[in-house]
Amino acid sequence: MKQPLIIALLVVPVVGMMASVVFRADGNRGNESGVASQEVLTLKGAVQFGENHAFTQTIRKFEELVKKYYGKPIKFVLYLNSELGLEKDYFAYMSQGISVDYGIVSPAHMSTFSESAPLMDMPFLFRDIDHWNKVLDSDVLNPIVDEIAERADVMLIGYAGGGVRNLIVNKPITNMEELQGLSMRVMGAPIQTRIFKAIGASPSVIAYSEVYNAIQTGVIDAAENEAAGLQQMKFYEVGPEISQTQHAITVRPLCFSRKTFLRLPEDLQAAIVKAGREAGVFGRQLESTEDAAILFELEQDNKLRTHEFTQRAELLKLAESVKVEYAREIKAEKILARINAL
Repeated sequence: MKQPLIIALLVVPVVGMMASVVFRADGNRGNESGVASQEVLTLKGAVQFGENHAFTQTIRKFEELVKKYYGKPIKFVLYLNSELGLEKDYFAYMSQGISVDYGIVSPAHMSTFSESAPLMDMPFLFRDIDHWNKVLDSDVLNPIVDEIAERADVMLIGYAGGGVRNLIVNKPITNMEELQGLSMRVMGAPIQTRIFKAIGASPSVIAYSEVYNAIQTGVIDAAENEAAGLQQMKFYEVGPEISQTQHAITVRPLCFSRKTFLRLPEDLQAAIVKAGREAGVFGRQLESTEDAAILFELEQDNKLRTHEFTQRAELLKLAESVKVEYAREIKAEKILARINAL
């Protein structure tokens, strides 16, 4: 992954900077006689979930690894359970260099700065988990990374994610015939609506917080999500039939404010870059493992039933032309071609 060129490092305190001078290593404040003080930097993160969520555990791993590779005193403050807002807010804060230095953010929230960023969230982008891992371990997404760094001043330092998204339905859906005309909720990105229309469903954009009631009251028959979201929102109570379309595997970049990054010492910058990459791998392994375990546990508890979608190859075929057209529109044809070639 390419890293931004560091032009200069500031060695004096900067107003608004997340990092702050705290105490000397011996616990005492520096005195007026000129005794050199040990600077302890504070970096602030944010996440929408509690300690047990895969995203939070990934961020904690990042903090742990930075401390290990930096080898000097450093403090992390992580705000949990949407205390500082939602992912779109975190990304805006990181872009401005205020309030939040690091966090995990959906690519959808980067589209204002990078036209091609939503490609990472496109349904049917990955053939399977192995293909997904190969893409994220390669340099294929570097053009998107560079664009976001330049226009948003936010660095993508690692890739977490790994939730496999399926249909959450109030009736069994196992083949193309049963899928036709299925009324379902999709996210707001236009590509979501276009692809689900292409495979025969009838998609509508509905706020995430309204999905449960929309299925319960019959406004829609289905939604789509990974297991962690299904469990947290208790969608299985209104949509207990899980159709394993496996139409997406989530990519959730671990982000770091570039404005903050450029203020930090070089050895800490190096630690952050290395820790971000390794924490992303940790997060992918964690979430992809937990995803299957959550579905298994809920099925064992008779809270849902999983159904194989027997014509998944047909879904991939129908989605392909839409993917190509969309990639052309967002100037990401070369990226899509490289992803397909892996």
